[in-house]
Amino acid sequence: MEYIVNTKCGAVRGTKVGNGVVAYKGIRYATAGRFEYPTEVTSWQGVYDATHYGACAFQMRGVMNEQKLPQKAFYYNEFRRGETYTYSEDCLFLNVFTPEHAEGKLPVIVYIHGGSFTGGCAHEKHFDYPIWPTKGAIGVTINYRLGPFGFAVLPELKEEAGHTGNYGLYDQLTALWWVKHNIEAFGGDANNVTIMGQSAGAMSVLYHCFSPLSKGLFHKAVMSSGGGVSNMVKVGEASKRFDFWKNIFEQCGATTLQQIRQLPAEKIVEVWLKNSSASFRSACAPCIDGNMIVDTEPRMLAQGKQLKIPYMVGTTSHDVVAPLFFGMAKKWCKKQTTPAYLWFFERHLPGDNHGAWHSSDLWYWFGTLGNCWRPFEQKDRELSDEMASRLVAFAQSGNPNLPNGARWQSGGKQALVLGDKPTAMGNPSKLKLWKTMLTVKAPGE
Repeated sequence: MEYIVNTKCGAVRGTKVGNGVVAYKGIRYATAGRFEYPTEVTSWQGVYDATHYGACAFQMRGVMNEQKLPQKAFYYNEFRRGETYTYSEDCLFLNVFTPEHAEGKLPVIVYIHGGSFTGGCAHEKHFDYPIWPTKGAIGVTINYRLGPFGFAVLPELKEEAGHTGNYGLYDQLTALWWVKHNIEAFGGDANNVTIMGQSAGAMSVLYHCFSPLSKGLFHKAVMSSGGGVSNMVKVGEASKRFDFWKNIFEQCGATTLQQIRQLPAEKIVEVWLKNSSASFRSACAPCIDGNMIVDTEPRMLAQGKQLKIPYMVGTTSHDVVAPLFFGMAKKWCKKQTTPAYLWFFERHLPGDNHGAWHSSDLWYWFGTLGNCWRPFEQKDRELSDEMASRLVAFAQSGNPNLPNGARWQSGGKQALVLGDKPTAMGNPSKLKLWKTMLTVKAPGE
């Protein structure tokens, strides 16, 4: 049986992936040259073959064998072992997962992956075939430009386009526009879109919640391990990174935009990695460009400039800087005038002693435990079913409560604790968070 839908861009062919779910993979949503802002794809010729994933954004993995690097081994073994990925600057693809017989206008969840704005892609094992369509929601996962190609800044680029940087965020923005224009063909409701992200993806969601360019493109937001604001984690001015990037490109042997745009991608990444320091990660991250991002997050929150929509925000117990991340999430929920639901994930995943590490909750939110090597137990499958169900309920109505289950109260005074014990409201202390950081070795260290 063929699965073809007719979008405003043209016809798209997908493939059934089991459990009554059809996947439309590798749909090109935009085009962009190096250090150019994206242009949305609005048409194509013939039937678009969306039966295979598209290329991932070019990144560090394109120039190194991460399975041989001790600091990368944990996440490689967890999410990518045995898989093959293609890396390219031509990477602006998204994937749509929908019920085989979608009826009516279903809520849509658009997921933005993490990876420190320097790595990752939309079809790693934990994202591969989310179970949301089996629960009544359409899932969309997206690629966007990363590292130097997504976040480099130069005064020449500002002169050319009026602003510079944040190319990866503009990719995300364009993907949201594509969804708005085309998702109804897949059975989705363009007026009921939830954006969700983890780590750098959660930070991306936050920037969209503040950005004047993103208003009206989504209606709810979910942030895991990176949502909220803090003076310790905030964007800087684009101009403060000009010297860093000028030096990088000069080391590559390029001094003009034309020369920079002709450099091999591998060369840029290799030189960038050689200059790795305490500042290099912040240089490959969003910045205040005066257009997408107009101010720091703490100042914008103090001025109440965030979107007034429902939120779900939380962290894991063995997260990166767990007390900081949980404190940011809690503060965010307390500051909202709209429903804001705080969670705390503390399930110690079976198979090793890393506890509830950074990103571990994604297996449960996506319902993809079957893609993982870990010896999951019945309690894991039940917890995942509950978490995915709560997420879909939130996407449907802005309320993550289920007919049968602990009542999740909004406001941030307490968190919904998801883990080894029955789900219930609670308030994990900072002391507990610090203890877990000290007693469980974080992945990748």
